[in-house]
Amino acid sequence: MAKRVTTLFIRDNSINLLVMKGRRVEKWASLPLEPGLFSQGLVVDEAQVAAELKELCKLEKVKTKKVIVGLSGHNSLYRLLTLPELPEVVVAEAVKHEARRVIPVPLDEVYLSYQLLPAPAGEKRIFLAAFPRNVADALIRTLNRAGIKLYIMDLAPLALCRTVDEPRAIIVNVRLDHLSIIVMADRLPKLIRRLSLPGEAESLSEKLPAITEEFSRTVAFYNSSNPEKPLDSTVPVFVSGELAEAPQSWQLLNYSVSLLPSPVESPEGFSPNEFMVNIGLALKELLPEKWGMNFSLVNFNALPEVYLPKGIALPNILLPVSGIVGIGLVIFMVFLVQNSMAHTEVLRSQLALTESRIVQQHKAIATLKEQIEPVEAQIKPVEATTNILNTTFASLGEGRQGVDRDLSQIVSLRPGSVDLTEVNHTGDTVTVRGIAQDENGIFRYARDLRGRGGFSTVIISSIEVEPDPDDPDEIIGYNFELLLK
Repeated sequence: MAKRVTTLFIRDNSINLLVMKGRRVEKWASLPLEPGLFSQGLVVDEAQVAAELKELCKLEKVKTKKVIVGLSGHNSLYRLLTLPELPEVVVAEAVKHEARRVIPVPLDEVYLSYQLLPAPAGEKRIFLAAFPRNVADALIRTLNRAGIKLYIMDLAPLALCRTVDEPRAIIVNVRLDHLSIIVMADRLPKLIRRLSLPGEAESLSEKLPAITEEFSRTVAFYNSSNPEKPLDSTVPVFVSGELAEAPQSWQLLNYSVSLLPSPVESPEGFSPNEFMVNIGLALKELLPEKWGMNFSLVNFNALPEVYLPKGIALPNILLPVSGIVGIGLVIFMVFLVQNSMAHTEVLRSQLALTESRIVQQHKAIATLKEQIEPVEAQIKPVEATTNILNTTFASLGEGRQGVDRDLSQIVSLRPGSVDLTEVNHTGDTVTVRGIAQDENGIFRYARDLRGRGGFSTVIISSIEVEPDPDDPDEIIGYNFELLLK
């Protein structure tokens, strides 16, 4: 019997509901949201969005006891890690330790989810995702208020990856004010970028220059990092969202472009383009190997551990087990007593010999005590040195926390038109270098750092024009340097 799966995905302007039975779409609905209820992946008005969710599920007569939910992926980070072979019991701690190194925000601000991947002998390969705690917590609270019991959660970019039956591909998704570009290679999302589009751009034609520029930049960055296997014209590009409805614009990407395909059976009237994230969410449970051999290998439950269903209570397991163990212990003790009685006489004969040895050991102990006294005198200076080192380590830890806070502000306040190339932290001074599409972006970034970043001084020390290597009269950006205190 085909399995039935219910999925929910909330976007800035709508709630998408999809029910699939096996490979076929059984029911779908989209409920528009008023502006301001949901923004940049965050539920702003939890009570109102919960009421809308209740109404939608009631109208569609959908069961809400077991639902797969998508998280927007806004401000989320993804990394592929390689670690040495480790025992399973320490993998989680090793991943957390490595995350502190590669994730540029404090770990107490994000949830971490990861999946072990196939790896060569002696290694562990791990796909790691970090997403904001406040965004996930707000969504889960809203679902609980609506009476919706989620049991699996996933990030929208990873759900989109799951719909492509290609070992290498590029996915370009345009929705409202943001753009997502995903590079798939070896059935893994090797690069995921989510970028804000210019706020003043309303139509797709106004957004196209930014889309094509970021697409070219993403391909160039990936190729520079993977020169042994670059993205060439043979790699298929799949589009979804607003781009899917404007095929005349695809030629600007200079690749072979087509619609993001739907791997499911769609009834008449169903538009897969509007529900691609929901389809990817459903495939977490429905995707068998016989459908294809090139779907994404990444498939983990991103629901934070604190929200996972509680298992069977430990006392319920231990009580019957302890009864059985108790009976076994009684039997064991009977045999033990019988054996002990048989050996008692032998032990008595050995007692005299043992007592004589005790006398000799007491003499040896007295000698050892005499040797301990000078050693104890040497320990005190070592303890003093240890206290100094502990104080130094504590100071270094506080300094690292300060650096982490600064980096978090520098990264989070960066507008979409600015890319950072270097951040150096020396004492109470931070040097930030990067490239911007225009000078206004640099000034806006500096103002935001001064106003909201917690820096007492923000100085633009240099702005240099970056000419096009092929046409010196054309400007492709502005290199800049900021000094922060």
